[in-house]
Amino acid sequence: MPNVRLTTALKEEYQRLFNTCEIRKGRMARVERCLTSIMGNQGRYEAVSVATGGIPWYVIAAIHNMESSLRFTCHLHNGDPLTARTRHVPAGRPKSGKPPFAWEDSAADALRYQGLHRWKDWSLSGTLYKLEAFNGWGYRLYHPHVLSPYLWSSSMHYSSGKYVADGTWSDTAVSQQIGAAVILRRMAETGIIAFSEVRVGQPILRYAGNKELPHAEELQRFLNQLPGIYVQVDGKPGRKTSDAFHVATGYYLAGDPRA
Repeated sequence: MPNVRLTTALKEEYQRLFNTCEIRKGRMARVERCLTSIMGNQGRYEAVSVATGGIPWYVIAAIHNMESSLRFTCHLHNGDPLTARTRHVPAGRPKSGKPPFAWEDSAADALRYQGLHRWKDWSLSGTLYKLEAFNGWGYRLYHPHVLSPYLWSSSMHYSSGKYVADGTWSDTAVSQQIGAAVILRRMAETGIIAFSEVRVGQPILRYAGNKELPHAEELQRFLNQLPGIYVQVDGKPGRKTSDAFHVATGYYLAGDPRA
């Protein structure tokens, strides 16, 4: 299958989708149960992170949920049982060692097989790119009207359409899984993890002196809702807007000489 490059346009798409990701209300309880299980096993994910050169533990957890429903009796490659080498694609993994395999050893093999141990861009866009690549580019290349449920299942970004078997597509089938990006979004919402960038390129909240910027009026209106803050709503995020932002958050706007 052809590879897909992480272009600026794709980075912007990932950021926009993550920023606007809303978890379906009917799935929130399942998402919370998933997070409880993940946090209870964080140490196991961190051990694999160390063994693979620093792949973020939460990326490993998100893959584990998608490939094995968080079961530690299955290969991270594809959910096959650890009592034998993998039978499905990729078959015959791990190549070294004898079954039954320890989950940590098999997980490290799966991540190395996909080359994730060589990947260095664990920004939001870099993370989502590698997660989508782990599952394959079939949705993006052959069914672009459906955002990959591997990332977005259980969010408002996904309704239906999925591969029901290798190479077998259904427009009406609905993934019941909690997508990897949805797991990460909930982790970000609850403060478990943080991604530093707000968008590709310049941050959306940026100091601009007397220059008008998109979204500045929305920021100013928000700041005016906070006690003791009074900012003119003019769309120009200058010194006074940055001062108010500092009062509200403890940080000046990006680009402010005082930042």
